[in-house]
Amino acid sequence: MQREDIEHLRQKVPCAAILEEAAFVIDPKESTRGATKYRRGDGIIIVIHQGRGWFDPLSDKKGDVFALASYLHQCDFCQALQRVGKLVSFQPAHMTWSSQSSVPRRFAPIGERWERRRRLCPSSPSWFYLSQVRRIPASILQAAINHDVVREGPRGSMCAKHMDRQCRITGWEERGPDWRSFSAGGSKALFRLGNQRGLRMCITEAAIDALSLAALENMRSDTLYVSTAGGWSQGTVADIEHAAKVGGMIFVAATDANPQGEAFADRIRQIATSLDCGYARLRPRVDDWNDVLRRRHA
Repeated sequence: MQREDIEHLRQKVPCAAILEEAAFVIDPKESTRGATKYRRGDGIIIVIHQGRGWFDPLSDKKGDVFALASYLHQCDFCQALQRVGKLVSFQPAHMTWSSQSSVPRRFAPIGERWERRRRLCPSSPSWFYLSQVRRIPASILQAAINHDVVREGPRGSMCAKHMDRQCRITGWEERGPDWRSFSAGGSKALFRLGNQRGLRMCITEAAIDALSLAALENMRSDTLYVSTAGGWSQGTVADIEHAAKVGGMIFVAATDANPQGEAFADRIRQIATSLDCGYARLRPRVDDWNDVLRRRHA
């Protein structure tokens, strides 16, 4: 096959076609305009770049439609070409959003956009959501405000800042009563709360779980509570590996008590083992740490 034919297939067949043909389905609650989450049993694939790219949040696998076919079917490139070629006329399902535009959006620098967001205060919608709905104690919210890692988000949600190891903002998680997203134009690193030099790092899948675990443990003085925002970006892995350079570091996999959480925990264990660091598994009694916290206050 000529290179022009291969490129034609790459442009003609979206990653969604390969996924649906392999019995993956869209998870609308976990999808955003720029990233569509597909599930099949315990498996998860995130489709990005207008359907032309993908990554597995539970591993470092990613690529184009051919790489996806090879990954899912454990085949070589020639076999992947054949599988993709058979789906040229396949029309996959797609998410429908309230507004569409063919003009790419341009975003101000991520730091400027963060500074435009209002700080939380006891009378704000985000404070109400976090304190009354999520049951995060005022002391933990105040600590997060003092460290400037939470701010007001859209639709009564909160924004949880992600920073790299140089403490530069890279983006933020957005979580609210009916809103779940990640900052457009941003990238995932780590949400951080607690002792930046602590030798115990509790790694969760969401900032609300990091806040909840901090509350349940009364913000241990030796601990940094972090969130990966449910994925393993290159920045996330690099930041965790950088933390391992401190002697005596212990990584605590404080992920959810479900198959995805166990897969995340195993990835953390592998990183800890490869870097000769301590490892522990901290599993919530129910699905996640916020569930534990809310049940305590029920």
